[in-house]
Amino acid sequence: MIRINLLPHREEKRKQNLTAFYVLLSLAGILGIVCLGMIAAYIQAQISVQTQRNDYIKKENTMLDGQIKEIASLKQEIDGLKARQQAVEDLQSDRNQPVYLMDELVKQTPEGIYLKSFEQKGQRVEIKGFAQSNERVSEILRNMGNNSLWLERPDLIEISAKPLDAKKDAKKVFNFTVNVGIKRLRDKEKDKEEERNKGKDKDQTLDQKGKPSASASAPNSTVAASASAAASGVASSTASATVVAGKASASAAASTPVVAAPKKP
Repeated sequence: MIRINLLPHREEKRKQNLTAFYVLLSLAGILGIVCLGMIAAYIQAQISVQTQRNDYIKKENTMLDGQIKEIASLKQEIDGLKARQQAVEDLQSDRNQPVYLMDELVKQTPEGIYLKSFEQKGQRVEIKGFAQSNERVSEILRNMGNNSLWLERPDLIEISAKPLDAKKDAKKVFNFTVNVGIKRLRDKEKDKEEERNKGKDKDQTLDQKGKPSASASAPNSTVAASASAAASGVASSTASATVVAGKASASAAASTPVVAAPKKP
């Protein structure tokens, strides 16, 4: 007996496939939402960690700014103390300046010059006096500029000729005014250090000129090394040749038979 299925099985199969598709689609959506949630949570955790780090860095920066301000204030205090100390040292050293000034004026004043007065203003001294001629004024300026240990940078302010008497043939003298600087003790020490450094530099340059350069000595050393290597090679080759010749002569002597000389009757 033949059985024929008249039910709409194709439509039922389509419905099953459609329900399975919807189920898979919903599962994929749920899985995607879960993944997005996990990614968002991870990103949020990283953001919170970075914000904590930023807050820590900001706190440390504020602390460092405060320390920098304290250091700047300490530097200012140190500079002020150094300035005070320098001022006290200058005052102590300046107490002896009149003595040095009088001593240098006695040493550097040539014959034919009469000093009338001198006045110190800071580190400059104004000297007034009389001279027999312009050459004497030039000489005292030269002595103060080149030969003095405590005086420096002399400047001629004024010079004028003045007769001694009201007569026509009266002898003339020259009034002059000179402004010269006086050194402090620390300036003198600086000059000594500069002279020492210049002497060391000169010695170093002389030593460098006297010593041969490394680039010039290197080729000579290589040439000497190559010459010695060549000489040793020649000697070794000569020795090997003599050894070979000795071996050859020994082998030849061993291979040749020894013939005894016949005895005489």
